[in-house]
Amino acid sequence: MKEESLTGAQILAESLKAQEVEYMFGIVGVPVIEVAMAAQAVGIKYVGMRNEQAACYAASAVGYLTGRPGACLVVSGPGLIHALGGMANANVNCWPVVVIGGSSDRNQENMGAFQEFPQVEACRLYSKFCARPSSLDAIPLVVEKAVRSSIYGRPGACYIDIAGDMVNATIDKSKVQYIPCCLPPPVSMAEPCAIAKTLSILRSSQRPLLIIGKGAAYARAEKNINEFVDRCGLPFLPTPMGKGVVSDDHPNCVAAARSRALLHADVIVLLGARLNWMLHFGLPPRYHPDVKFIQVDICAEELGNNVKPSVALLGDIKAVVQQLLEYVQEQPWKYPSSSEWWKILKDKIKENEDASQELALQKSLPMNYYTVFHCIRKLLPRDCLIVSEGANTMDIGRTILKNFLPRHRLDAGTFGTMGVGLGFAIAAAMVAKDHYPEQRVVCIEGDSAFGFSGMEAETICRYNLPIIIIVVNNNGIYSGLDEDTWNEMTKLGEPATVVPPVSLLPNAHYEQVMSAFRGKGYFIQTPLELQKAVEASLLDSRTPALLNVMIDPSSDRKKQDFHWLTRSNL
Repeated sequence: MKEESLTGAQILAESLKAQEVEYMFGIVGVPVIEVAMAAQAVGIKYVGMRNEQAACYAASAVGYLTGRPGACLVVSGPGLIHALGGMANANVNCWPVVVIGGSSDRNQENMGAFQEFPQVEACRLYSKFCARPSSLDAIPLVVEKAVRSSIYGRPGACYIDIAGDMVNATIDKSKVQYIPCCLPPPVSMAEPCAIAKTLSILRSSQRPLLIIGKGAAYARAEKNINEFVDRCGLPFLPTPMGKGVVSDDHPNCVAAARSRALLHADVIVLLGARLNWMLHFGLPPRYHPDVKFIQVDICAEELGNNVKPSVALLGDIKAVVQQLLEYVQEQPWKYPSSSEWWKILKDKIKENEDASQELALQKSLPMNYYTVFHCIRKLLPRDCLIVSEGANTMDIGRTILKNFLPRHRLDAGTFGTMGVGLGFAIAAAMVAKDHYPEQRVVCIEGDSAFGFSGMEAETICRYNLPIIIIVVNNNGIYSGLDEDTWNEMTKLGEPATVVPPVSLLPNAHYEQVMSAFRGKGYFIQTPLELQKAVEASLLDSRTPALLNVMIDPSSDRKKQDFHWLTRSNL
């Protein structure tokens, strides 16, 4: 009796399934079509995207949302190169993802084969681990190591190269040994003396501040951090994707006084947040020269970057905060709510919220950003997942739109990547469909940001994902031109020589992109139209929608104390 055989594609799919990979995003072609089919055959959900970058963004977002890497499947050469942006974004964001790239047949290496490219070498810059299985029976080992490497330590991207001739090559089933699913990442804790020193510094602090980063969200540390905030009465500031670890409507949230809090705090505890450009490197003039930093991070190499910490707590954030809680339980302490520091912060919060409200209440048309976001905020469900990208759209939206739950905001992240929005939204909607079927995903983008991956609207409609896309359209990048000015300017000469580089076509009807794929599209010019369109879209839980919201091309942020991007002063 002839023994049953397996193809390389089947072994790869079974190996991914054994490592509890649930989702695969990609674009198929020679030589990976059979890999996608095999993945579906073992129960992995395959989502065919329209661009490899978006596919990789989606797979990495699954990694962040679930703690298990998504898989990104791409063809050789150009297909893989398109995915490198997603791999870099995942690595910088510290999100797990496993990219699988088809490559040239082994017997055609160095002969100028179809789409031949040094793929393993190219991926080393963008990944924690990359390898090509040497044989069919080695595939399970490589897959297990890739998945394990993506989630152990600081999470990130890993790459598996599969030669085209291996995809359909066969081997006797009895010769394939599948590797059991890797264990969850080991949990490390900080040294007890460092815990004691942290609480000693906090007790003597006059102006303490917690900064909660997306590392805390990834670590599922929300329960412990909420208890720590409540027990110690500390003001906290979330980073953009740290929003919701402790609810934005918690009385101790000082996000609306961000600059004031950073500038005057004398002790700052970093929980899964890095002192990079997003936190202005921890340096003056954004911080007090004598501020003491206490860093909690899973990565030893991160401790001390840019500023020497007063205490370095190396370990899993959830476990370390539990250590802090146990110490506080033994020696109770709570920062006084009547302090001068709280008065300073609350006064600034009120001042900034009043300024935003004044802008939101302006009745002039076209609308401004604040009018749009205040209208949206009143209508969104508390448990909706918000995806946001763009320049002012993302920055202003972050300050107005609330997040009440952890891992419910996805945005351009540490790498500042534009084009992530629709890929992230697709990933979030796939996860929601399986685990939180009533949850809505709302993707709020600038018109420029939408252009990076707008064709993924077809993907959204093809898979019946009821995502609501809101394009805040100012006719440009940062700012644009109204239609009259555009028409006059184009009379002056060739558009390539006279049109400002930040300008896009005025009054573009992006909603028709969604309508073309049988979703619903809305062209919106007034607050009432916006309200009705959001309400209608939320009521329809089966049909994707795109709301194209026209705003004043010159609309901008309210006056800031500091420019958003800190230039190096080193």
